[in-house]
Amino acid sequence: MAKLFGHGYSKQEILSLVGDLSQVAGVRMMQLQDGSEAGVRIADVRTGSGLRFQVSIDRGMDISLADYKGFPLAWRSANGDVHPSYYDPRGAGWGRSFPGGLMTGCGMSFLGAPCVDAGEELGLHGRLSNLPASDARSETRWVNDECVMQLHGLVRESGLFKENLLLHRTIETRLGESVITLNDQVRNEGHQTSPLMMLYHINAGWPLVDDGSRLLLNARGMKPRDAEAEKGVNKDKIFSSPVPGYLEQVFYHDLIADADGFASGLLMNPKKNIGLFVRYRQKELPRYIEWKMMGEGTYVVGMEPANCGVGGRAKERAAGTLQFLEPGEERHFLVQIGVLEGEEALSNFITKNTLK
Repeated sequence: MAKLFGHGYSKQEILSLVGDLSQVAGVRMMQLQDGSEAGVRIADVRTGSGLRFQVSIDRGMDISLADYKGFPLAWRSANGDVHPSYYDPRGAGWGRSFPGGLMTGCGMSFLGAPCVDAGEELGLHGRLSNLPASDARSETRWVNDECVMQLHGLVRESGLFKENLLLHRTIETRLGESVITLNDQVRNEGHQTSPLMMLYHINAGWPLVDDGSRLLLNARGMKPRDAEAEKGVNKDKIFSSPVPGYLEQVFYHDLIADADGFASGLLMNPKKNIGLFVRYRQKELPRYIEWKMMGEGTYVVGMEPANCGVGGRAKERAAGTLQFLEPGEERHFLVQIGVLEGEEALSNFITKNTLK
């Protein structure tokens, strides 16, 4: 049964109470019209629980704006949902079209710091977020008394004499729930071996991120990325008010998966009794990266499951940790993003996943 406004309802009961499901939840397809966002297709999704989010179909099917009962969940940059035609692939040019948002995809054949790998110049964080999806469609269906809402799309990264990787992304949520599931399948449709680098750049912002907010993990240990991150080792999971002149700190956490093979992280604001969790299948995404950025305006905490580090493809290759897809080979990734409200829900999640 779907739980709406504190009560459980069957399919028949819900459909007897509304003229159309869109009265309480659903998916609406639209297009942005102004400035550098003009032309970007958007899927606006409401689940009926208070969760609302937008999927940028022309930006790799990233998840952009997101809120829960009017409470903003994600940090947003001044760029907005920039149309992919403005993408600058050189160096750190990716940052000029990075909107932030709830989830920005990085990859597929490269990501991380700009570098030169195998004679090829590679920019920051890859092309995925600036590739339009094709065959994009929404689907709403009832499975007994549960209503499932899905978005499907295909995103291809390819080039002459280069990689040919196809991402089939399915974004799913359910009526009355506050969880988003990304089910990704990446297939090498080319005729040569291709590097595969995937990172889910999940960006929590104010008021979820605030003075006293905390990141809770079940981890064996943590390694700072560089000397700047070493300065914040003892405060890596505790957040302050915005700090003028703050320089980003990045930490690699070695998370422990549960019996089902899933690892979890929770960004919690104890003053507001609300949290944003990330849960993902660790087999395909063995790395968990925290991006701590307490600057003015750029006030954000990134929770980033990945199959690689963020030092760039050349470093990953040199370390022997670069992953590959053979022709015809597929890799599946599963990531969940959800909202928890209230002491009981937060406490139950923390206990179940042994977070601290």
